[in-house]
Amino acid sequence: MELKIEHVTKSYGSKQVLNQVTLHLKPGILGLLGPNGAGKSTLMRMLSTLEKPTSGVITWNSVDIAQHPDELRAELGYLPQDFGVYPNMNPVEFLEYMAAMKGLTLKSARKRIDELLEILNLSNDRKKLLGGFSGGMKQRVGIAQALLNDPSLLIVDEPTVGLDPEERIRFRNLLSTMSSNRIVILSTHIVTDIESIAPNIAILFRGRLVNLTTPESLIQRADIKVWLSIFPSSELQDMQEKYIISSAIHRSDGVHARIVSDFRPSQNAVLLPSTLEDAYLYAVSPLGGAS
Repeated sequence: MELKIEHVTKSYGSKQVLNQVTLHLKPGILGLLGPNGAGKSTLMRMLSTLEKPTSGVITWNSVDIAQHPDELRAELGYLPQDFGVYPNMNPVEFLEYMAAMKGLTLKSARKRIDELLEILNLSNDRKKLLGGFSGGMKQRVGIAQALLNDPSLLIVDEPTVGLDPEERIRFRNLLSTMSSNRIVILSTHIVTDIESIAPNIAILFRGRLVNLTTPESLIQRADIKVWLSIFPSSELQDMQEKYIISSAIHRSDGVHARIVSDFRPSQNAVLLPSTLEDAYLYAVSPLGGAS
């Protein structure tokens, strides 16, 4: 199986959201990173056949999905960023309804639903109304519906929003287990969602693909220095204007900041090993690779 995105551009009126994006994907996980507004969700909607490119072409196993969307839809699982449920249904009823929409028989749907509710820790809530679910629980139901038809292409857009740390780990492990025989695209702005499970990452910034690489290569290619610097809270705003700060923790002796900079930001700054998040922030910051 192969998904090809060739020179894809998307515009809404005079506003260009994606510009000449090209990707070739085979089974495995691709982590799609980018800040909010980078064009990630627009690309996800086109890959899920909800929208068509303004120019360029997207093919699934050599078939143009804009011209023949049903060729992909039968093999597609999609969790959009804003996922809605029917509040007067319980998870089983909702998933049976979604399974029918996907063309599953009731017998196979019920077996698959039982499996997914167990995997996603929803078995004890199977008869409760969705209207009473927390945001994280609704998100897990959304993940379940995306997996109902055992898709060959799984697209998940900001899937861990609303999940607690344990649920996030469980979801990442699930994706990792599933990725050997399908293409998984995980779109997020949270680096920790992908750093342990995605062998390849693509970075979108202002509608352009600015990096397609492995996590290790991104760190090496960024060739950045990362510092731990401690300074008074009153200096934080000034430091944020001058430097890329990946984290800042307020403590009794001042702000402990992790700073990405080629130069020592303060006399007390100590050099630290760089991480994927440091390299990503550098890639999309006007003070770094995006300048």
